[in-house]
Amino acid sequence: MNANTDRIEKRVLLNASRERVWRALSESDQFGTWFGVRFDGPFVEGERLTGRITPTQVDAEVAAMQAPYAGTPFEWEVEKIEPMHRIAFRWHPYGVEMGVDYESEPMTLIVFELHDTPDGILLTVTESGFDKLPPERRAKAFAANEGGWTHQMKLITKYLAQH
Repeated sequence: MNANTDRIEKRVLLNASRERVWRALSESDQFGTWFGVRFDGPFVEGERLTGRITPTQVDAEVAAMQAPYAGTPFEWEVEKIEPMHRIAFRWHPYGVEMGVDYESEPMTLIVFELHDTPDGILLTVTESGFDKLPPERRAKAFAANEGGWTHQMKLITKYLAQH
């Protein structure tokens, strides 16, 4: 069991070029295809956009888990873009419960980083800031995202293999 309650980190080795992985992360339409969201615009550093959950197009099992939340909107803020290396976002984790005002809560920080290895590109995703969430939501959001990032690492792997 992970004793850290503030930070989730996942890694996956991708058999694709750095350029290809970067496009899958930095182009909002490609990101949305594998992640399971439709954004209302491109990723631009310092800007906010709205995403709506749209089941992933690369895995039927994960799409079925996302389906009950289809159409649910959420705010997505592009924190930092370092081309071909790092992209960081902020959001309200596990922001899918109807009737909850997430705007009054702090956002967590999601960072995707690319590292070259002899066998491909190592993608590391880190989400941090859970300890600042309201106590009544913290454990549920952490658990949901811990499992969610495991699925997302599989989804980007499948997406890159298919496209």
